[in-house]
Amino acid sequence: MIGRLSGIVSQKAPSLRYRLSLMMKPQVVFVLGGPGAGKGTQCSRIVEHYDYTHLSAGDLLREEQAREGSEYGKLIAGCIKEGSIVPVHITIKLLWKAMEETMKKDERKFHFLIDGFPRNEDNLQGWNSTMDEKALVKFVLFFDCNREVCIERCLERGKSSGRTDDNRDSLEKRIKTYLKSTRPIIELYEKLGKVHSVDASLGVEEVFTKVKAIFDKEG
Repeated sequence: MIGRLSGIVSQKAPSLRYRLSLMMKPQVVFVLGGPGAGKGTQCSRIVEHYDYTHLSAGDLLREEQAREGSEYGKLIAGCIKEGSIVPVHITIKLLWKAMEETMKKDERKFHFLIDGFPRNEDNLQGWNSTMDEKALVKFVLFFDCNREVCIERCLERGKSSGRTDDNRDSLEKRIKTYLKSTRPIIELYEKLGKVHSVDASLGVEEVFTKVKAIFDKEG
């Protein structure tokens, strides 16, 4: 699978024109990890300390699902219930809309954490075909956490989150999807030297200390 994926990531020559054009593009960090790895918690910390805007693909999809009159609401609800991945064109449409709205409010806000995307090969292909000329992916921030820790965290979160997918049945499906579909994306970026991994099984403060070291270096 990695062999097929390797041709999907664009590797452009850094011409002067290209480098100058980056100043006009949103700068993106993909934030990936299994359910319960702490992506949302750490993204909130990053936003507090660095000039980034946090966009959660899952939150945007849940908001769209709940939006009255949404043409995608039922489809998104079904995907969430089954732990499957929402069609890429819907997710990218919501992400780009959120980025545009942020930059229209403040043109200096062009650094984004995109949490929970891309989740599979189709996501990555869709991003590159739609967004390659619009945004620059700086690196992937990978929160590595074992299965049981992830499940226990989500079950605890489910006591107050109100999320329909914070239950063991949905979690097992989501983790299976993550291992089958998302891990190969992370492995691809690792081969390209564009992944920063963090042991997410540690405590919140310990994890953020490691995250800060990454952002202090990468910006």
